[in-house]
Amino acid sequence: MHDAPDPLAPTVFVVDADVSLGAAVAWLLESIGLAVETFESGEAFLAACTPQRPGCVIVDLALPGLGGVELQAALTARGIFLPVIIVTGYAGVTSVVAAFRHGAFDYLEKPCSDQVLLDCVNAALAQDEAARALRRGAAERAARLARLSRREREVLGLVCGGHTSREIAVLLALSPRTVEAHRIRCMQKLAADSLADLVRLGCPPA
Repeated sequence: MHDAPDPLAPTVFVVDADVSLGAAVAWLLESIGLAVETFESGEAFLAACTPQRPGCVIVDLALPGLGGVELQAALTARGIFLPVIIVTGYAGVTSVVAAFRHGAFDYLEKPCSDQVLLDCVNAALAQDEAARALRRGAAERAARLARLSRREREVLGLVCGGHTSREIAVLLALSPRTVEAHRIRCMQKLAADSLADLVRLGCPPA
């Protein structure tokens, strides 16, 4: 009896109407320890995929029904930002441009070498991991900022603007002691260890 796959483990989703080709790609990827799921249509893949599942997608450009480029657009519309590797038996300029316009991670011609495919998949998985880490960080920052009161957000904004507590006190018609109290609460709510950390957490990323 096999354990159920971990839904949060990085998975390579192979979408190809040619069952034998999909199986061959799956075997190659599994041979280096990657988790793989295969689908014979874009529609079947969409029904099984959720934004929470990490990994990447290898999809044939010329799938019947929902083709590779259309699948990319459908994933984006659902808030699923998995890196998509388009593969095809022929390469036309129009299809290549369309794939990259819709955010394809890479575009490979069949047949490609095993090593080229493996390198591409590993790079796509690394990109997905990095992107998810950035999104988690942004979500955590937003959750912390939401704890601040309106006045604390005003003080924080001025701190990020480089103003001293005395300058902030003048600008907001408060006492310096009150400004310091707001600044301390900002540090506590944002779990900032220093003024530099407070500015990093409070200022929007460039």
